Amino acid sequence: MNYRIIAKILSRVMTIEALLMILPVITALIYGESIVCFLLTMLIAGALAYLLSLLKPRRKDLYAREGFVSVSLSWILMSLVGALPFFFSGAIPSYVNAVFETVSGFTTTGATILTNVEAMSRGLLFWRSLTQWIGGMGVLVFIMAVLPLAEEHSMYIMRAEVPGPLVDKLVPHIRSSTTITYLIYICLTAMLVILLCCGGMPVFDSLIHAMSAAGTGGYSIKNLSVGYYDSAYIDIVIGIFVLLFGVNFSIYFLLLMRKFKKAFSNSELLCYIGIVAFSTITIAINILGIYGTPGRALRFSFFQVASTITTTGFATADFGLWPSYSQCMLILLMFIGACSGSTGGGIKVSRLVLLAKSTKDEIVKLINPRKVTAITMDGQQIDAATIRSTQVFFALYMVTTFIACLIVSLDNFDFSTSFSAVVTCISNVGPGIGLVSPSGNFSIFSDLSTIVLSLCMLIGRLEVFPLLLLASPSIWRRK
Repeated sequence: MNYRIIAKILSRVMTIEALLMILPVITALIYGESIVCFLLTMLIAGALAYLLSLLKPRRKDLYAREGFVSVSLSWILMSLVGALPFFFSGAIPSYVNAVFETVSGFTTTGATILTNVEAMSRGLLFWRSLTQWIGGMGVLVFIMAVLPLAEEHSMYIMRAEVPGPLVDKLVPHIRSSTTITYLIYICLTAMLVILLCCGGMPVFDSLIHAMSAAGTGGYSIKNLSVGYYDSAYIDIVIGIFVLLFGVNFSIYFLLLMRKFKKAFSNSELLCYIGIVAFSTITIAINILGIYGTPGRALRFSFFQVASTITTTGFATADFGLWPSYSQCMLILLMFIGACSGSTGGGIKVSRLVLLAKSTKDEIVKLINPRKVTAITMDGQQIDAATIRSTQVFFALYMVTTFIACLIVSLDNFDFSTSFSAVVTCISNVGPGIGLVSPSGNFSIFSDLSTIVLSLCMLIGRLEVFPLLLLASPSIWRRK
């Protein structure tokens, strides 16, 4: 293990976090608010960056295990330091809860312990949503876009941090790929800000909701979330854009290169659209009796389906009061998640496609053991290692969910609350059902459950392997 190269990466992470604090400081100054909590945090982050930089790397080799460890420790350290403004300001008196709120931000989960978000200062609200915007594309992917790393180093980090079973470079160089990805990300975010302003949403509100939608995080500055604005235009615009952010960003690159046939024939994209369409229509039919007209039922159904499958977590209605079918469908969408290579969470549509194809392949082999088959996706053969990794990921994902459910159940809340709280955290969605529905929050849980749910959010965002590897003694050996 090359500890010094990891220290170098962590030093850069702390430097970037200190610099990011400048944006909420400017926001606080504009609105005449105190900036002491941010200045103290910047000082601590800067000090940590300096101390870590003293460990000069003796060799520059960075391999898979250093990549996984760097990613895991970066997210943990970013969250622990990023929670300090909430704690220092007194907005969240409990540091455990402050860490939960920050982890929820960086992992783009959107679960909150705040009972009255509208009472929080504008500077803190900006920082809260900025964590989601940065976390949407990945902390270290952001760093690679602004600070160069060696090409081979970058690839190991991308494989550890970018969501999905496959990681492809858009162009031959990693830094160019990350820069292109971020340019697309910024352009889509800017478009959403403009469209929300055109819909009558105030500029500050538009910026906050655009950052949260881009990161598919779901933090709002209103207690009623997007439902506060009660606007069909805003619902449709945000719903469409969160679906766009849930698409693999390589699709946008293909569109820019005018490879339209390849982009629109992508099997994951087609499956993603199909799931959204089926869920929207069936839920709309199921809730028609609540909303009276097909138009209103489709509006609320579309928004909640888009928000849930992309693991955004915005809400325009308390779906905890919807019929059982609608709630079950939304829980299922939490597990499914968005596309690989997007800002969304969950298991990912591509993994489900691979699992379905591998299951079919096993059935065929049971019927005809001598038949030689190959699993393909978009015309490319999928190797056995990728299939095995997908199956192991799914197994670990479910086992982690069940273990976390057992621990959280010690708080003695009803099953729907405990189960959906874990599912919504590990899938990085936000609100669940029961006491953690859009009308509730996560402040009801004990410190133990809050820590477990925070770990679930990190495990879900980093897709199980990087964080679980930290517990392996073999990964810490020098050779």
